[in-house]
Order: sequence, then structure tokens, then C-alpha cells
Amino acid sequence: MKKTRISLAVTVTAILALSACNSGSSSDSNAKAGAQSPLPATSSSAPVTPAPESTAPPTSAAPTTGAPTSAAPSSAKPGTSKPATTATSKPPTSKPPTTKPASPKPPAAQAGLDERCLTGRAICIDKRTDRLTWVIDGQTQYSTAVRFGSAETPTREGAFSINFKSRDHVSTLYHTPMPFAMFFSGGQAVHYSADFAANGYNGASHGCVNVRDKGLVQRLFNETRVGDKVIVYRSVKK
Repeated sequence: MKKTRISLAVTVTAILALSACNSGSSSDSNAKAGAQSPLPATSSSAPVTPAPESTAPPTSAAPTTGAPTSAAPSSAKPGTSKPATTATSKPPTSKPPTTKPASPKPPAAQAGLDERCLTGRAICIDKRTDRLTWVIDGQTQYSTAVRFGSAETPTREGAFSINFKSRDHVSTLYHTPMPFAMFFSGGQAVHYSADFAANGYNGASHGCVNVRDKGLVQRLFNETRVGDKVIVYRSVKK
């Protein structure tokens, strides 16, 4: 009985000690909780003044010198080239050909030639004008300057015809070259003269009709035929 009471007393004492320990720990934890609980934020009672540096814009927002050129407007001026003109916007600038149509050859009558030259094929030679004219059926083909014989060996006048042609003839009397010779009266002929080409009218022939245009007399030689008329005359000055 005595032991039972002692055990009961011990138990009661233990329970009380345990209760006191628990309440102490609770108090300590409440105290610790109170110590750890934060104070009310001051921001709720008054606005927070921003720090001075917070008023400046962030450096990342400031434009940099290395900004891409596409961000800034281009300073280049617009091109001055004009749009290409279409072919239909303007009339063509090319001029028409300036080649004139070939004028008809004047009739021999208008050239003041001897009337015997107005028909057929004729070498018409005027001693007054010193001109030889090649005429076919009354139409003049071309004309050139000629030279005649001297007073001692004059060129005969009259109506003749070509009776002989010699391309590289040499005179058997005077031993002088007579290229493209067209004989019409004895030993007299129409031919090229190198002396006439060099000295002009300062000299004279031995009776032949000298031509100084070698190209033209060669053409005449090729176009004429044996039997063509040769008219040598002196026209009247009007």
C-alpha cells in the first residue's frame, strides 16, 4: 500500500513535470515565432521613394552609334536616272536615206551638141569647148576634157566612124604610146595621153584627140564598137 502511494506520487510528479516542459516549449516556440515573424511592411503605410539611379533610363535603352543602318532613315538621294523611254514614246530619230534618185540624162539637144550626135551611138567632139561627149540615142552618157593637134598637125573636122581599136597602141610615126586608141580618120584616133595628164593645154597632139582621164577613156574604149560615129566639129558660141 505504501509502495502504491509512492508510485502514484511519482507518476503525478512526472505528469506535472511533463506538462511544464510542454508548456515551456510552447512558450519558447511562441517566443521564437514572435521573434521570427516580420514586422509589417512600411510600404503599406507610405510610398517608397525610388533610388536616384532608378530615375535614369537603363543604359541598354540608349541608342548606340553602332545601330544598324536599317533602323535610321537612309540619307542617300533618290536616283536621278529617268525611266527608259519606250520605242513608242518618241518617233524614230533615224533619217530617211539621203540617196537621191538618179536624174535622167539630159538630151543631147539640150547640151548644145551637133545635130549629127542626136541619133545612134556617137562620140561627139567639140573643138570650141574642148569637150568629148559619149551619146547613145540622143542621151548623153558622160563627158570629159580633150586636147587637139597643133596648127601644124590639126585634128580634122567632120563625120567619121571608128574603123579600128587598139588597147596598147604605139605610134609608128612618133613612137609614142597611144593607150586605148580608137581610130576614126587615117592615123588620127581618140586615146589616152600621159603628156596631157601631166602638162594640160601647154602641149598639143599630132592630130589625135587626147584624153587625160585614163579611167574614163578606158570605159569609153570598152563601150564603143567599130562603126560607131565620131563627130568632130566646132560649135557656135551663143
